[in-house]
Amino acid sequence: MLNIFKPVFSALLQIALLGLGLWWLLDSGAQSMGYQWQWERVPDYIAFYEDGEWWPAELIDGLFVTIKISAISLFFTLVIGLGTAMLKLSDSVVGRAVATGYIELIRNTPLLVQIYLLYFVFGPVIGLDRFSTAVLALSLFQGAYTAEILRGGLNSISKGQFEAAKSLGLSPFHTYYDVVIPQLLQRTLPALTNEVVSLVKNSSIVSVMAIFDLTTEGRNIVSETAMPFEIWFTVAGIYLLLTLSLSALSALLEHRLGASWRTQ
Repeated sequence: MLNIFKPVFSALLQIALLGLGLWWLLDSGAQSMGYQWQWERVPDYIAFYEDGEWWPAELIDGLFVTIKISAISLFFTLVIGLGTAMLKLSDSVVGRAVATGYIELIRNTPLLVQIYLLYFVFGPVIGLDRFSTAVLALSLFQGAYTAEILRGGLNSISKGQFEAAKSLGLSPFHTYYDVVIPQLLQRTLPALTNEVVSLVKNSSIVSVMAIFDLTTEGRNIVSETAMPFEIWFTVAGIYLLLTLSLSALSALLEHRLGASWRTQ
């Protein structure tokens, strides 16, 4: 029994030592700068107690905005990615050209430049507000990378799967829904998880449009309190918890998908 838990204890010990070393380094740097830590003030910007109830403070409000933007953008990212991947694999010359042009344009220009173009140029023309512009920018950016992941996954599925579905009388919709998509998800889930994590982290860039996401709220608090270290470490920790939760959820989903295919 001891041998089973020994690797876990070793890993926890290494993490603890690394954390202590990092804290010593930061504390030494802060002392040399004459900086006074004010960690006791940080909880007030996470949640506060008033009128017998707990209320979310600025950082939690910003987290909710970040999650909302990321969730909506993820949906459109998958739709754009799958549609682009199917276009690139289609027999249509125009479709392949459009898909290739979109992917190359998005992948070879910075996200910040794309956000500025959408916000200051195209957004006002088509009547988009700041939130919609943020969702569109993130969806288009991540959709280009997701399209290539899904295209690779579709190429890995043998044509015999499509022929078997057609011989069974399945419509194109049910062929993809019942046969192709489950296999595609299983084969591309790790790579898609990376894109989801990137989407959450890239959502911080929309703060340039004065959207009150987690990063914007953190920046506003820093400007009001002059606590850059405490607030930015807290913001980074919240992002880390969010992305680690997504990775854990992905690992669980991957395990369940693998188990369901083994039982078939």
